[in-house]
Amino acid sequence: MLLFPYYHLTPALLVAGNTSTNHRYGYAEHGSVVYSASQGIRTMEWDSNEFTGTTIDFDGIAYAVFQLDQISGLTADSRPNSPSISTIATALDGEAVNPAVLTPRNPSSSAVESRLHWHRRTKRDYVQIFEGAETGLEDPDASIVGVAYLTYTLVNNSTYNVDDCLEFCDRTLGCVSVNLYYEYNNLLLDHIYPQRSNLKCVAYGDVHFPQSKLNFGGMSVSGDLIYIQESSGWVTKSYLNPSAPDGYDALPDLDGANEAFGYMNSFFLTHYDVDACAAICNNWTPDDLGGSCKYFNIWRAVVGIVPITYTCSIYYIPADPSTAVYRGQGNLTVTESRGYKRKTYILDGGFEYYTCDEPNTAFCFTHTTETWLASSLWEGYYDASIFHYKPYAHSGNSVAILGSAFGYDEYPGTLTVASSLSTEAGVRYIIEFFHSRSGEGMEVNGFVEVYWNGDLVGVIYPAYSQWEYYQFEVVSQGNDELDFRGGRAPVYDYIDDIIVMRA
Repeated sequence: MLLFPYYHLTPALLVAGNTSTNHRYGYAEHGSVVYSASQGIRTMEWDSNEFTGTTIDFDGIAYAVFQLDQISGLTADSRPNSPSISTIATALDGEAVNPAVLTPRNPSSSAVESRLHWHRRTKRDYVQIFEGAETGLEDPDASIVGVAYLTYTLVNNSTYNVDDCLEFCDRTLGCVSVNLYYEYNNLLLDHIYPQRSNLKCVAYGDVHFPQSKLNFGGMSVSGDLIYIQESSGWVTKSYLNPSAPDGYDALPDLDGANEAFGYMNSFFLTHYDVDACAAICNNWTPDDLGGSCKYFNIWRAVVGIVPITYTCSIYYIPADPSTAVYRGQGNLTVTESRGYKRKTYILDGGFEYYTCDEPNTAFCFTHTTETWLASSLWEGYYDASIFHYKPYAHSGNSVAILGSAFGYDEYPGTLTVASSLSTEAGVRYIIEFFHSRSGEGMEVNGFVEVYWNGDLVGVIYPAYSQWEYYQFEVVSQGNDELDFRGGRAPVYDYIDDIIVMRA
């Protein structure tokens, strides 16, 4: 197993707090060190972690929407039945990036299975959103030119074959609408492609309206004028109702885009692709302060009624519907905004369920909660504890500490999840947490071991330090168990914000 530390924070040490106050548990001095039970504080200037982070720049995103052209589609020589176009990230935080850097389409297995076994095959499961016009050269019809183009096919043109076109959409991952039309005088369709059909069925990952009927044909390779007739549009009744990616829970539909704490980055995508946004979140480099991406918000930018682009914003703190406050500006409107929270298989990984029994008490500790068990060797005493005390915590007000709280011994303690995790056998998971160590000059005796189902998956042996991010990758046996062992007073190891999530 690999360990991924991030060393960018300030060293720390427990020193005497306000010794003029008789703390609830008293205190015992060891040189300049005050033990955890004595409410010691850190050296240097203690600064609580603030998780506001960088905020999303909606003005910059709105400006970039009008600068980047994300329309793609058919060219004169596009071959039918080509692979569906993958999602591409075209901008990062409103700044254009190399569009050749693809965001792979990585659909969840459940979504793929659903699409493979769900065949509509009839018009009843679609809604026609515009009809085609039977016009000639004097007043031609036009086909769609818009974002989220996927691929196209040629269907049998003995009739205006709507059913085969809708079935093609069923077979195309990500398809939510089709544009069906005749294209006349195209030599490739009439004589070169084996289908010998001029009835085109074009699949899109979004819905388009007649305002996007902008392709009126053009000159063919033979010099004849290509023209369009009977260009109609159909959309699925389940339009833009994607399944949650594996390892995520969906929030209720949002009224706007999230403007929330823990923001990491935003990307423009060429498709409304929930799975591609999840892949970005899963693979993005963890933040030193907040850790890995744990939430993403995907939404569609519409100008007038024409879709322009799709924004994927990622966060290390899960947002909620109350922060979905950005609805657009000018003639830009936020539509189809959805949020997905990464599942954690640890209940109360931040120890925030534990609070002091006495009202208005900001300092207390215990060795057992409903969700965590802190234990010692038979000779030891409070070698692992859970503290409610904001200065000790990475976030919030509570934290786990390994090392004798009273300084009675130098034995390591063990912190254990109280019940087995509801994990799935054979699946890769990430154990994520933040760690800090006190005891400058004595850290040679300190350590933290991480156990997964009783197997050692890693050991931490840094110097004394402020909060640092760690992660381990493991494979589940199903209903797994997680333990942390370590700490040797007067060296204390702090552990907070533990997450177990799918890799």
